[in-house]
Amino acid sequence: MTEIQKSKHYDLEKRTFEFAKRVRGFVKKIPRTISNIEDGKQLIRSSGSVGANYIEANESLSKKDFIMRVKICRKEAKETIYWLKLIDDSNIVNLSNENKLLILEATELMKIFGAILEKCK
Repeated sequence: MTEIQKSKHYDLEKRTFEFAKRVRGFVKKIPRTISNIEDGKQLIRSSGSVGANYIEANESLSKKDFIMRVKICRKEAKETIYWLKLIDDSNIVNLSNENKLLILEATELMKIFGAILEKCK
């Protein structure tokens, strides 16, 4: 791998890590209702899984393994959007804005992983 490719991998690893951290910060701020607690747990799992699977993809043993891990990254990003949409943040304007920004980031990550998959064909 060239130095440029390594830095691109690192940037996406860093970006997915920062995304998972932002999601955790968001979950700490949401109102504590039964549904938000359960949805928050799922949200934390799926957002963390995006980056964890990307790290696994970078350490893959074959092209087939790499493709499968990237597909999981894309799937987990999509699932994260689902949980973000379910979170009830309607009473707090700044949380609603933060939620929208997280949905935007998850959508961008989903598109990035989709583009990686297209290039692997």
